[in-house]
Amino acid sequence: MTTKVIFFTGGVLSSVGKGVTAAAIGRLLKARGFNITIQKLDPYLNVDPGTLSPYQHGEVYVLDDGAETDLDLGHYERFCDLRLTRNSTVTTGQVYQEVLDRERRGDYLGGTIQVIPHITNEIKRRIALAGKASNADIVLVEVGGTVGDIEGQPFLEAIREMRNELGRGNTAFVHLTWLPYLKATGEIKTKPTQHSVRELRSIGILPDMIVARSDYPVEKAICGKIAQFCDVPAEAVIPLETSGLLYQIPLVLEEMRVAEILLDRLNLSPKQEPDLAKWRWMVQELGREKPAVRVGLVGKYVELHDAYLSVREAIKHAALYAGVDVEVEWISAADLEKGIGLERLENVDGIIVPGGFGSRGVEGKILAAKYAREHKLPYLGLCMGMQVMVVEYGRSVLGFSDANSSEFDKLSTHPVIDLMPEQANLEETGGTMRLGLYPCQIQPDTLAASLYQTERVDERHRHRYEVNNDFRAVFEQNGMFFSGLSPNRVLVEIAELRGHPFMLGCQFHPEFLSRPTAPHPLFSGFIAAVCQTLGLAAETRPQGS
Repeated sequence: MTTKVIFFTGGVLSSVGKGVTAAAIGRLLKARGFNITIQKLDPYLNVDPGTLSPYQHGEVYVLDDGAETDLDLGHYERFCDLRLTRNSTVTTGQVYQEVLDRERRGDYLGGTIQVIPHITNEIKRRIALAGKASNADIVLVEVGGTVGDIEGQPFLEAIREMRNELGRGNTAFVHLTWLPYLKATGEIKTKPTQHSVRELRSIGILPDMIVARSDYPVEKAICGKIAQFCDVPAEAVIPLETSGLLYQIPLVLEEMRVAEILLDRLNLSPKQEPDLAKWRWMVQELGREKPAVRVGLVGKYVELHDAYLSVREAIKHAALYAGVDVEVEWISAADLEKGIGLERLENVDGIIVPGGFGSRGVEGKILAAKYAREHKLPYLGLCMGMQVMVVEYGRSVLGFSDANSSEFDKLSTHPVIDLMPEQANLEETGGTMRLGLYPCQIQPDTLAASLYQTERVDERHRHRYEVNNDFRAVFEQNGMFFSGLSPNRVLVEIAELRGHPFMLGCQFHPEFLSRPTAPHPLFSGFIAAVCQTLGLAAETRPQGS
């Protein structure tokens, strides 16, 4: 079967929800038996988001193969239960870098290199590669940005050409727009959507479906108007009102027969009857009133919640299967180290310290770890969250007053967190990073072993510094146990405390492998410990129930 492609474009404004919509539609297609993959085309010149500030771009989402990607790939994997590869992420920087490298090698035999056809051909090659590498029946391709953006024009030209090359029956175009509401007149306006589609049509792309996003209910007459002026069948104008629950969106689109409309456009029939029973149970359960627990997330970028998007979702997944609601208290690590907001730690039932880079807020994170240890409050440290847990223990329990990470204090006489010797001479940003999936050997008779119920796990990493092996023995002799190690036992992967309700840190990022229907064991264990300290009977529902 020829691989089919569904392209997603956006109009009017950015952050309109293309990623979530593509992921939701992917879920519906997968439920009908199709093998799918999803790809994000990002028009920025950065090679990847790895060096971008979270304030500008949200979290950096890491894949099994170490690709540092846009947060939308997290939506794709969570909604569709996929394990994507670097083939699913394409940036302008990657495309131009590849074309320029070929030009320098002489691959173009002295020809003049132009946006068309050289850049557009490379974009098309990467789209085709995503489908071929995954053996997908259907490839869903999201084009970042909005129609009219200068930087996005090569991507739009490339996907326009692909319709002609693949044939109209093998491609479908879904255009997402925003319907603004004028409070003064009480009206939803369609004119921006009309202009957006006109812009799209001017470059040769005719949408097959328009998803009209709005904060207010969209009447049928509004959809009819959009259909008339944008030359789209009325049933293919899909109103999508803002939802307080992202995971409800697949069910909303299912009710509007979105999958059937797109499959008809692609000349496909479902391979099986869609089974969304587990998904419906999950959404129903999320909406059910339950006892609430409060989790303090102590981070550097808490002003922008998307900087910790996967952590937030992983907490929700674990709480769902424990039968509780969770309220996330966003606590600034930078404020804590200034002595601001310390009382907020007293009002939470558990603390999570996520990953991060740079010295700002580190002392606040160390303070949070100290509070959790001394007050027997469940604590889960992710990446740097584990490192500050080790630093705090070194200072407070072992008496190493200047214990620190050499990332923050190169003169410390107790660098309990340090670069490994083989990393020390690598200077390029990313060169010392441990990225992607690495194995972890779980030590028997530990908290980690009771949570994982297996001897070996593979987890995604994104970090540079490690627990310094010179200090491992003294830590283990004084109550900290390293319950997860690399298979050669050189690197510490998990640290935990004996005699504490739950104090565990991991060098990896378990949040990247949590799923709505399969919460990660470390998050499940953390939420269970929170419930136990509150006297709540945490439920233990089977995953995927």
